[in-house]
Amino acid sequence: MATKSKKEEPVILVTNDDGVTAPGIQNLVEAVRGLGKIVVVAPDKPQSGMGHAITIGSPIRLQPIQLYEGIEAYSCTGTPVDCVKLAVDKVLHRKPDICISGINHGANHSINVIYSGTMSAAVEAAIESIPSIGFSLLDYSIEADFSAAAQYARIITEMVLRKKLDKHLVLNVNIPALPFEQIKGMKICRQAYAKYQEDFLERHDPHGRRYYWLTGEFQNFDKGRDTDVWALENNYVSVVPVQFDLTNYVLKAKLEKSWKAHAKKR
Repeated sequence: MATKSKKEEPVILVTNDDGVTAPGIQNLVEAVRGLGKIVVVAPDKPQSGMGHAITIGSPIRLQPIQLYEGIEAYSCTGTPVDCVKLAVDKVLHRKPDICISGINHGANHSINVIYSGTMSAAVEAAIESIPSIGFSLLDYSIEADFSAAAQYARIITEMVLRKKLDKHLVLNVNIPALPFEQIKGMKICRQAYAKYQEDFLERHDPHGRRYYWLTGEFQNFDKGRDTDVWALENNYVSVVPVQFDLTNYVLKAKLEKSWKAHAKKR
């Protein structure tokens, strides 16, 4: 009697914006070992703040590297979004079952999701109908402790793999820089209205030429207790479902009513 074939294991694409050798992505790979076939495609150098940029004016190179035992990995000269595109088209030759991005060094809560290369890689995957998750740890140090972030990365990745949700799913997950036992749990949140009040420090190089250095302070204008900023300040992991459809549906409905008379063809 023929035996039932073993169910094919899911394919997990791992990427980031801090670079393929960053501690965060190494911790993420180890966190999801055993959940499926892992393939790593990540930038060859840090690409923080790159947002959804793609490379169109120069060639992109993809180099196989030996970083993780038993795991196929590639270093890419392009952006985080380039990494996802190339992974699907030239490495996997198919869509993975999930794309996970991170673990980012530093927060990607509130408005940071717009600028983040980590989250843009995840959003690009979702555009391609690949469920995706971006993970960020609220610690910018190269010596950050990723142990709690890695545990939550495994928990959340496993949940998404286990229960099929929207194929355009994107989750923005931020983890406090705390030991696992001090984190109170997870909260499903909305994105806070918070941003950096920016300042450009003006300096001069040795030749007297003026240059600028971007600085700023983070300010939260949103006092809601259902936001990602509130959750993180109160020692919860924040989970924000995000989307690439930027339509303001509330304003759309208002304009359809208030501009109705002017919208008619004359």
